[in-house]
Amino acid sequence: MLRTGEIDSMRAWSPADVEFMARALRLARLGLYTAHPNPRVGCVLVRDGRVVGEGWHRRTGEAHAEINALADAGESARGSTAYVTLEPCSHHGKTPPCAEALIGAGVRSVVAAMDDPNPKVAGGGIALLRDAGIEVRTGLLGAEAALLNQGFVSRVAHGRPFVRLKIAASLDGRTAMASGESRWITGKASRADVQRLRAAAGAVMTGVGTIAGDDPSLTVRDPAIDTGGRQPVRVVLDSNLRTPPPAKLLGEDGVTIIYCARDDGRAALERAGATVVRFAGQGGRVDPGAVLADLAGRGINDVLVESGPTLAGALLSAGLVDELVIYLAPHIMGSETRGMVTTPGWLGLDQRLELTIGDVRRTGRDLRVTARPVR
Repeated sequence: MLRTGEIDSMRAWSPADVEFMARALRLARLGLYTAHPNPRVGCVLVRDGRVVGEGWHRRTGEAHAEINALADAGESARGSTAYVTLEPCSHHGKTPPCAEALIGAGVRSVVAAMDDPNPKVAGGGIALLRDAGIEVRTGLLGAEAALLNQGFVSRVAHGRPFVRLKIAASLDGRTAMASGESRWITGKASRADVQRLRAAAGAVMTGVGTIAGDDPSLTVRDPAIDTGGRQPVRVVLDSNLRTPPPAKLLGEDGVTIIYCARDDGRAALERAGATVVRFAGQGGRVDPGAVLADLAGRGINDVLVESGPTLAGALLSAGLVDELVIYLAPHIMGSETRGMVTTPGWLGLDQRLELTIGDVRRTGRDLRVTARPVR
């Protein structure tokens, strides 16, 4: 027996359906930097082939995309079709249920790109709409909608954030000189691109070695990027609490969480503004899997990892990296330098990590390679 989603996926979509849903997805992307931890959602209301209202979810605590679209349409919403990139919610959270608002506005039909993976919704919005006599179809541009909210899907469906590992390296795969010198391997265009990755992330993660060597701020500093005042949570894996209280990231606005295996000296770091969480793993080191689960519990959808080779290798070895973004600068740094990842125990070709390259493009003079591990 076919399930509802399978039946819907077999239906032919008209060019107009595709056009309106694509428009809703473009609206959803406007919340790329501001909607977190909520999903990025867009909605377009159409009546007699004409757009009568549209909206998107700007930031958590504010009106959802459907509510903004209904406000934009006014009385014209009655009898319209709503194209929405995610199943309308049916539960009371910080805002009332969008499904009830659509019913109250007299919307005739709803086209949703994807079902909501959130167990609080999980088909409840669709059921509520259908019980009210509203036709509902799902699956149009669903893959695109899921990609836009891959972090949200990962958190609510799998209990951990989507993890993106960023690496800046020379063409021969080197990330720092033997002395630790690494500024700047890549050019301005690549560094500006990283600012956009940070802005889209719920958290930026690094290791204590990077704090000691580079003293980064891990903030979004580009004034051209509107995050609505939101900064990603800064996360440091520091098993023995070696982070110095004067570290730059502790003086920045927003939240810094330091995960440790032993917490001697936590009082000084907490006075400096850090939240210190103890998670002991094997060998007296922090378990990165436990860290990611804790971040998911704190509502973090996406984690951007900007670290040295040790943490990068640990995450890759544990199968915790969902995507790599590698910036390759057009120069050779030579053999007396540091590599991309440290992976003790990878001795044979059968232990190598196979990747699927999804995108290669220029960022200034550099190359940006986006790849995902083959699971």
